Amino acid sequence: MKKIISTDKAPKAIGPYSQAVQLGDFLFCSGQIPIDPKTNEVFTGDIKTQTEMVMKNIEGVLAAADLNFSNVVKTTIFLSSMNDFTTVNEVYAKSFPGSPPARSTVAVAGLPKGVNVEIEVLAHR
Repeated sequence: MKKIISTDKAPKAIGPYSQAVQLGDFLFCSGQIPIDPKTNEVFTGDIKTQTEMVMKNIEGVLAAADLNFSNVVKTTIFLSSMNDFTTVNEVYAKSFPGSPPARSTVAVAGLPKGVNVEIEVLAHR
């Protein structure tokens, strides 16, 4: 059965979607961008601080489903510039110190609210 996951530890959806959907043992998380969940404002700063906010938001969504980064099996990273690839990797790697999940990284023409990074995850209980 499908269950909608929602938390105030991540930003409210900025469109017609859920923060995450749990289906059986799988959790499908919508892409997170650097929005501060306390203010619902875009978190400005360099790519490092933007990525840190994204990872914190993902952590909040996972926790709302009683999961954590060790449950993540696949991620997709969307970047406005591949010039940010190395810095994003450095921040991202801190959340996956053991066995990192499968991953795709793609450069895109634009992201919501003009941010530079968006990350979505798929987790398994």
